[in-house]
Amino acid sequence: MKICDLTQFYSPLSGGVKRYVHEKIIYIQAKSPDDEHILVIPGAKTEVIAGERSRIYSIHSPLVSRLSRYRVLLNLRAIGEILERERPDIIESGDPYQVGWKAVSAGRLLRIPVVGFYHSHFPEAYLRGPKRFLLAAAQRYVRKLYNRFEATLVPSQQLACVLEDWGVRNVRVVNLGVNTESFCPVPDDSPQTRSSLRIEQDRKLLLYVGRLAQEKNTEALFASFEMLAKRRPDKFELLIIGDGPQRERLRQLQAQNGNVKWIQYCADSLELARFYRAADLFVHPGVQETFGLVALESQACGTPVVGIRGSYMDRIIFHEQEAWARENAPEALADAIEEFCGKDLKGLGATAARVAAERYSWSRVFEGLLCIYREVCANYRQH
Repeated sequence: MKICDLTQFYSPLSGGVKRYVHEKIIYIQAKSPDDEHILVIPGAKTEVIAGERSRIYSIHSPLVSRLSRYRVLLNLRAIGEILERERPDIIESGDPYQVGWKAVSAGRLLRIPVVGFYHSHFPEAYLRGPKRFLLAAAQRYVRKLYNRFEATLVPSQQLACVLEDWGVRNVRVVNLGVNTESFCPVPDDSPQTRSSLRIEQDRKLLLYVGRLAQEKNTEALFASFEMLAKRRPDKFELLIIGDGPQRERLRQLQAQNGNVKWIQYCADSLELARFYRAADLFVHPGVQETFGLVALESQACGTPVVGIRGSYMDRIIFHEQEAWARENAPEALADAIEEFCGKDLKGLGATAARVAAERYSWSRVFEGLLCIYREVCANYRQH
């Protein structure tokens, strides 16, 4: 089976979607010898990178943001030409905008089944507060686009229920996963990593990995750390790995507080895993996450997670959440962090790491996903 992933949520600095498609490529190369993989993405130039039973097509596209390095894929004709030349057996669209519509139209023209992965719950992320009146229109848009796919893949049952309530009729739940070879507990490397960051061993190191953006609720994280620093100036350190529109707010926090470290991007999975293990607690302020891949990675490394209750991420937390914040407010998050740091963090992390490895390895995820692909292809040929 030849599988084609098509997305514009991709950049040299991007996280979850990029990791998902590249882990799929790795899985197919290592464990699925009868399959091939095609990836179509925006890039700085038009080129093809060929691997073992894989090809990555980069289409020259203009930058949307110099910070995140995301690009908008406007050359839809090039997408059609690639699909016509490659003739994959199935197309997976990871885009809710113009690229998603192109995938649907090209699939119908070429008689190729197309599924959509609903990676980002964008109506809830962007249409809050004064924009709330636009939510009904966004629901109609989601219903109109995703009912055109043969299946809509979502990373949680809770989100599946939301889309079904909106009228999306073809929803299938597909977990995301974690590379348990890279992200795993390793004894004795934490002191060295903390020393390289100039963090004393008796401090509680809080970690956040992800975009610095409104939809990630990082402003709540910054405000909560300001409160913690005032309450206990000699107890907490904060390490941020990521970049985005709220970088100036982070710089202000750094200028006010010497206990804040910032790494703009970490491309190496093994290095990122060392940062996860060095932390005492991973702080995830997001309330609109469709899955929470970084929270899964942190737990796989043996570091527990604290956040705000009630998101789609709740189901992938493998330790108790009683101390989590019960409302989306900086003070509530600060209280939750302080309370959680009084618990047996190593014990909680060890339990979470075992569960993450047992249930969420990428191999298990992709075995199930390829079964869905084959089912979709078989049903498509029958009508």
